Amino acid sequence: MRNVGKTTQPTSQHICIYLVTFTTFQRALLMMNNKFDALKDDDSGEDKEESDVEQKKPVRTGPRGPLKPGPGEHRLQYAYSLWFSRRTPGNKTSSQNYEQNIKYVGSFCSVEQFWALYTHLVRPGDLSGHSDFHLFKEGIKPMWEDEANKNGGKWIVRLKKGLASRCWENLILAMQGEQFMVGEEICGAVVSIRFQEDIISIWNKTASDHATTTRIRDTLRRVLNLPPNTIMEYKTHTDSLKLLGERNLKKIWE
Repeated sequence: MRNVGKTTQPTSQHICIYLVTFTTFQRALLMMNNKFDALKDDDSGEDKEESDVEQKKPVRTGPRGPLKPGPGEHRLQYAYSLWFSRRTPGNKTSSQNYEQNIKYVGSFCSVEQFWALYTHLVRPGDLSGHSDFHLFKEGIKPMWEDEANKNGGKWIVRLKKGLASRCWENLILAMQGEQFMVGEEICGAVVSIRFQEDIISIWNKTASDHATTTRIRDTLRRVLNLPPNTIMEYKTHTDSLKLLGERNLKKIWE
């Protein structure tokens, strides 16, 4: 069997996602639950918000127990959880309805588990409407108010339509492969599909640590192969919460 990629040291920090061979990948697929196929259904209408994933009761908000790699699997440095959200444009946004709208999809802690989940998902570029995928370290919710996020922020890159799928895959592979080299600072990543553009963002814990945010910016630029003139915006979660409050207050008075 031929490995697609190699690492110089067989440590979890340097494990390359591309270690998965075709045969191992096929075995992992057979072991995974096909519930993730629900996200591959046609999502062209907003009525599809009540998808098969959402209708299953009770709604899960995380893994059923501690995550463990299977025999022979390659453990990642951190375990991750994937979330999905979609809302109708124009609907009032608040922390409460945002938390109700975001849906847990699945978790993984090894290279093989990641691919088994990822292959069942529609690619971001094939989504329609106001949709988001959120990939965060296990135990961190993709919310500004989460304990791990509240003092942090995010780098934002706005993309032309058609680039989201490739950029999202490059970003999450780099995140799992620990290419950012900032210790435990990385919280997660989000891809947001909008009507005129798409948005990629990566979240970190400490907005005030300028050396760390600079390193994240530079690595993100390299990972996404961005042109030198690409505009990259850093926004603290405190500012995002403040802006959300101002928008909602404005809507009340309109």
